[in-house]
Amino acid sequence: MTGHTSSTENPRRIVVVGGGPAAHRFADAMFNRGLEGWQVTVLTEEAHLPYDRVALSKALTETGVDLTLGDASMWEHEAITLKTGERAVKIDSAAKSVLTAAGNKYEYDHLVVATGSDAARLPIPGAEHTHVYRTLEDVWAINQAIAGLTEKLGRKVSAVTIGGGLLGLESAAGTEQLGATPVVINGSPWLMNTQLDEGAGQALGRLIEAKGFTVHGGVFPSEVVTDDDGNVTGVLMADGRTIAADIVIVAIGVRPRDDLFRAAEGEEQLFSLGQRGGVVINDFCATEVEGIWAIGEVANFNGMCLGLVAPANTMAEIVADRLHGGEATFPGFDTATKLKLSGVDVASFGDAFARTEHALEIVYADPARGVYQKIVTTDDAKTLLGGIFVGDASPYMSLRPLLGRELPAEPGAYLSAAGGGEAPETELPDDAILCSCNNVAAGAIRDAINGCGACEGNAPVQELGELKGCTRAGTQCGSCVPMLKKLLEGELTKSGIEVSKALCEHISLSRQELFDAIRVLELTSFEDIMAKYGTGAGCDICKPTIASILASQHSAYVLDAGRGALQDTNDRALANMQKDGTYSVVPRIAGGEITPKGLGVIAAVAEKYNLYTKITGGQRIDMFGARLEQLPDIWKELVDAGFESGQAYGKSLRTVKSCVGSTWCRFGVQDSVAMAIALELRYRGLRSPHKLKMGVSGCARECAEARGKDVGVIATADGWNLYVGGNGGATPAHAKLLAKDLDDETLLKYIDRYLMYYIRTADRLQRTARWQEELDGDIKHVEDVVVHDSLGIADELEAAMAKHIDTYEDEWAETLKDPERLRRFRSFVNAPDQKDESISFVPERGQIRPATNEEKGGVLIASTIPVRSDTVSAEN
Repeated sequence: MTGHTSSTENPRRIVVVGGGPAAHRFADAMFNRGLEGWQVTVLTEEAHLPYDRVALSKALTETGVDLTLGDASMWEHEAITLKTGERAVKIDSAAKSVLTAAGNKYEYDHLVVATGSDAARLPIPGAEHTHVYRTLEDVWAINQAIAGLTEKLGRKVSAVTIGGGLLGLESAAGTEQLGATPVVINGSPWLMNTQLDEGAGQALGRLIEAKGFTVHGGVFPSEVVTDDDGNVTGVLMADGRTIAADIVIVAIGVRPRDDLFRAAEGEEQLFSLGQRGGVVINDFCATEVEGIWAIGEVANFNGMCLGLVAPANTMAEIVADRLHGGEATFPGFDTATKLKLSGVDVASFGDAFARTEHALEIVYADPARGVYQKIVTTDDAKTLLGGIFVGDASPYMSLRPLLGRELPAEPGAYLSAAGGGEAPETELPDDAILCSCNNVAAGAIRDAINGCGACEGNAPVQELGELKGCTRAGTQCGSCVPMLKKLLEGELTKSGIEVSKALCEHISLSRQELFDAIRVLELTSFEDIMAKYGTGAGCDICKPTIASILASQHSAYVLDAGRGALQDTNDRALANMQKDGTYSVVPRIAGGEITPKGLGVIAAVAEKYNLYTKITGGQRIDMFGARLEQLPDIWKELVDAGFESGQAYGKSLRTVKSCVGSTWCRFGVQDSVAMAIALELRYRGLRSPHKLKMGVSGCARECAEARGKDVGVIATADGWNLYVGGNGGATPAHAKLLAKDLDDETLLKYIDRYLMYYIRTADRLQRTARWQEELDGDIKHVEDVVVHDSLGIADELEAAMAKHIDTYEDEWAETLKDPERLRRFRSFVNAPDQKDESISFVPERGQIRPATNEEKGGVLIASTIPVRSDTVSAEN
């Protein structure tokens, strides 16, 4: 069955029922292939945009987390319509239409059903008092229930999870992070019995019990016990025991949501259903009824429905391909699983249970350490059939792409826990799947690295972030990123491109190496640094980098001792240059708090110098349109009134955004304004590889958008939660939880360490989000260094920050004290008193704006002003 496109005037109508990951991937696949001639309508009964169910544990334990899949702007395309809160209740295949619960009818030429599955429920007394773990609403309800019970009972809550599979353990781990005591009831004798054999399951059980979990295996619950008021008090087991419980969560699996395919009483059954549910599809995901397709968990292929993201993505791509005239087929389910549960690594793939005839199992088990590793091969020990890893899953990434292939070394070499060290070097064949979530083969990644035509100008890809964006590899679960990075570096080396970390052509050291060398040798001048580590006179890369490193280490005035010539355009002027050659003035307004008197000063200055004023996204006031020679006069009035430089021009701390906090807000649980001011005054002037932004929210409502910042602080009833590594911009990233319920002193200590570690080790112009991604272990590595002091440098990092705090001086206040420093603020060097009259403005909305070329008679003034491409900086 193949499809075809038609004219834009009469587009082919596709209705998608479902709003989960499979539905999103199908819409995205259609979008990427081109929507000319198509009209796609997606019906989802949830109120949200499609979100990542794989990451539900984040929504359970973190406030304000955004799990939205992909770029939300896709839903703004004129050929795609997303209808939220619209539940489909009937398919009329004869009329080719879908009826919804709201009474709306949607006609289609092709219908793609991606309704997923529902959480299975227990058929036992008291089951109505349990929670399930399936949707955002489910996990939010669990979060609120545990918080409410903790407050009501005045003690730790006993959270019982029924189910010891993937979802059950994920749920239990989440309750533990929420401060509850986790208890797991599992009908099977060992955990994750679908993915792990008995040895692995028992090893996993020992590991999580060592982390404070209680596991009851090999017995089933028979009743959820409640008191007279309907409050849960325990779970009665089939063997007569009662396990105490304050909240019960059921995570025993899922059931395909195949109601749309089941005939009503008296109607003909048009669709074949699997023995355990799900609509039967063929190898290109079509049902028995022409024009109706099924993808994801509702689709039954070869007798199986599977709740994993990789096969759902593959099905979505296959249907999109078929509708565009392709011939893709579904290869079957990839059941590989890799996860980390409360710090315990678990991985399983292929024929993990050695069901293949004459299969050979190579096993290493260390019960004392809770480590279990197994590799399954053919009987000649050559071809890889599968594997299981618990406690140490490091070989998984090397082995997973080799499934079904001959191993390049003997199997025992991959048992790292047995003392074999790292897995042997592996050259992946082009058709080996490196990223199973998005079905990306090693060959496709090599093509991108070497220039595949997909990127502008057929340019080769040489950066990890760019490679992820180009190929989609590593963008879903992220487990393949280490292998992806390894493949990138290997291909670049083979192409004769040295994988160099050199700062530039003049300095062979990386920024991190240069930073350490300058620190250890206590170098203080550009000339001394270049004499020891560089060649030539330097360039636009190494000059500002060295200037930034010197400022980070010494907090000296950035334009003295010849350092002015090293700085970027904005830093030399201590202001942001705008498109017309004028500058903006941004005084620091710590935490967004300002007195009426301070507002009056800014208003008077803006009015006196005829400046355009704008509230920034960082809760400050920006004044635009100042000429270079006006900057000292403007800043003198501001400094005299108590203002200081907001450093909107520097690679440094910009702002600490805050909500109003507990002082005024009835929802606030901590004084977010006071904390934001303390942070801004502590870290002001701190030069770093890139700009830094922070946010402080006084409660879980997150009005300050703290998780979109490099450092985000969110108040809890017990202190502060610290998030790190977030940013907005072209490639936004949510900050990740580093530590919970911190007191003020510990919070500041951890932020000191985090920022100094970032400043010392990041590349030039690298934001904290990208820096964290490239660390081996990401947030876990950061936690080890910052919280647990795994490198033994915590005291050193804190001392470095203390030095910065003690030696901080406001740059504009220091500038105004010295007539020599003021000499640089002239529009014309040879005519110090002459003003640049070529700059012109026009009135708009009661203020000014730069005149356009036409309004200035076609003369482009700014084109004569040299601006380095990497210095354009905006306050946002």
